[in-house]
Amino acid sequence: MVPGPYNANPYAPYGPYGPGATGPAAYATPQQTTNGLAIASLVSGVVCCLPPLGLVFGLIALPQIRKRNQTGKGLAIAGIVLSALSSVIMIVGLVTGVFGEAWRGFQKGVEEAASSSSAFSLRTGQCYDVDGEMEAETSDVLVVDCDRPHEGEVTGGFKLTGFTKWPGETAIDDIAEKRCQDIGQAYALDSWAFPDDVYDFYYMPSRASWRAGDRAVTCAFIVDGGEPMKGSLRSDKTTLDAHQLHYLTTMNPIDDALNEEPEEDADEDLAGNREWAGKVHGALTGASRSLKSHTWSPSAAPRVAELVKELDTSAKEWDKLAKAADADVFWEHYDVAYDGTYWESESEARRALDLAATLDSGTSA
Repeated sequence: MVPGPYNANPYAPYGPYGPGATGPAAYATPQQTTNGLAIASLVSGVVCCLPPLGLVFGLIALPQIRKRNQTGKGLAIAGIVLSALSSVIMIVGLVTGVFGEAWRGFQKGVEEAASSSSAFSLRTGQCYDVDGEMEAETSDVLVVDCDRPHEGEVTGGFKLTGFTKWPGETAIDDIAEKRCQDIGQAYALDSWAFPDDVYDFYYMPSRASWRAGDRAVTCAFIVDGGEPMKGSLRSDKTTLDAHQLHYLTTMNPIDDALNEEPEEDADEDLAGNREWAGKVHGALTGASRSLKSHTWSPSAAPRVAELVKELDTSAKEWDKLAKAADADVFWEHYDVAYDGTYWESESEARRALDLAATLDSGTSA
C-alpha cells in the first residue's frame, strides 16, 4: 500500500512551532512573496497578442515591489522589454498589412483543410482537384469552388447491385462506363458548351474497399491534359429555365441518333445504314413536333419556327436514305442529308434562348 499522509515517524519532533521549540526558529519571519503583476507582465509579454497589457503590468509592478519588499523585479523588467518589442512588431505588421496577409493565408488553409475529403464522399455538382494524376488510383481530393480552376466536376453516381461477391474490375468498368456516360449527358444537356478536352471519368470500388462494403461508383468530368476547367459544366433542370430545358431535351436525340452511324458504310452494310437513317429521320420529325407544341418566348419564337421548317426539310432527305434501293442511291442523298440545312437555324435559335450558339463554347479556362 502507498503510505498515507499521516504515517510519519511518531518519534520525530513536531517542528519549529511544536512543543519544545526554542530559539529564533519559534519566531521565524514571513517569507518574501513574488509580485503577481510582475508575473503577469512576463506572461503577457510572451503571449504575442497581449504585449500592451504586459507593458502596463510591468510598469505598475516595479514601484509595488520596492514598497512591499517583494521579489519579481527581473520578471517585471523582462516583461516590459518583451512587451515593448512585441508592441513595435505589432504596429509594423498592422501598418504594412503583413498580419492581414497572414490571417488570410490562415483562413485559406483552414478552408482547404475543411474541403479535403474522400473521392467516394463527393457529391453531385462539386468541383475538385487531385494531388497527383487524375487517372491514378486515389482516395483524397480537394473540393474547390467551381468558379476557380479545377480538374474535375462530379456529375452523379450510383450503387452497384446484383453481385454476391467481388465481380472484378472489368465487370465494374463495363457497367460504370455506360452508366456514367448517361449520367454525364443528363448533367450537361447543352452539348455545344462542352469543351473538347473534357471527358467522362469515374471512381469505382477496389477489391479491398469492396470487402469493407463499398459499392459506390462516383461519376465525373475531368480534364484530359488541357487547361483546368473554370466554371461549372452543369446544364440540367437545376440551372436551365423551362424554354432551355425543353429545347435541349427535344434537340439532343438528333445528335444521339447521328452518333449511332454504323462503322461499315453503305457499300458493305446497306441494311444497317438504312436502319440508322431511319432513326435519324425519326429524331428529326419528333423534334419538329415537340418544338411546335411548346409556347416559346416572344424573342425565341421566330427563330424556333424557322428551325422547324429546316428540320422538316432535312427529315425528307433522311427518309430517302432510309428507303434507298441500293448503295448508289444511298450515297446520292447522303451528303445532302447529313450536311442538312438546319445548322445555321439551330445556332440562331440557341442564341435567342441564351444557350451556347457555337460548338465548344465551353468553360475551360
